[in-house]
Amino acid sequence: MGTMARWTFPLLLLAGGTPVGVAGQATSMGGTAQADTSAPLNWRARHQPGRAAIYSAILPGAGQVYNRKYWKAPIVLGGLATCYWFIQDNNKEFQRYKTAYLDVVNGRADEFEGRYTAAQLRSVADTYQRWQDLSYVAAGLVYGLNIIDATVDGYFVRFDVGEDLTLRAGPSIGLMAQGAAGFSFSVQLH
Repeated sequence: MGTMARWTFPLLLLAGGTPVGVAGQATSMGGTAQADTSAPLNWRARHQPGRAAIYSAILPGAGQVYNRKYWKAPIVLGGLATCYWFIQDNNKEFQRYKTAYLDVVNGRADEFEGRYTAAQLRSVADTYQRWQDLSYVAAGLVYGLNIIDATVDGYFVRFDVGEDLTLRAGPSIGLMAQGAAGFSFSVQLH
């Protein structure tokens, strides 16, 4: 078995494909060829919501692409990039004020040239550290919401949103007969 054939089968399985023989026949795990008599399924029938969740967990935004909601992937990546920027910026400022605080406490000249007391510098450093921690929490939330969105959207791939859904609103006759005002909603699914 050549190197190309050795890597093609696992990569196809990882990508969700089906190994196909020379004459368009699907091959079974035993290696014997079977004729494909069923009609090819469209992507909605082959779609697996769990796979969308796994893809999003491995690479944020990949589950949205798998669900063919391409416009959501830049939102996910932008959210994570924004969190990363805030983490880096808050860490830089925290290190800056922490260094200045340690310089003031140890009697060395700091970058602020004595304009701030040690307590003020420590308070600002603690604030930046808290903001950095919140940025990590936000990144975790964006990552988690990315996986949840891919999973939920994966289940909605087969959901039919046809024009035969109706909603009727009007007065409630049953309540009006009893002397009470009321309003009812009625939904009909065809």
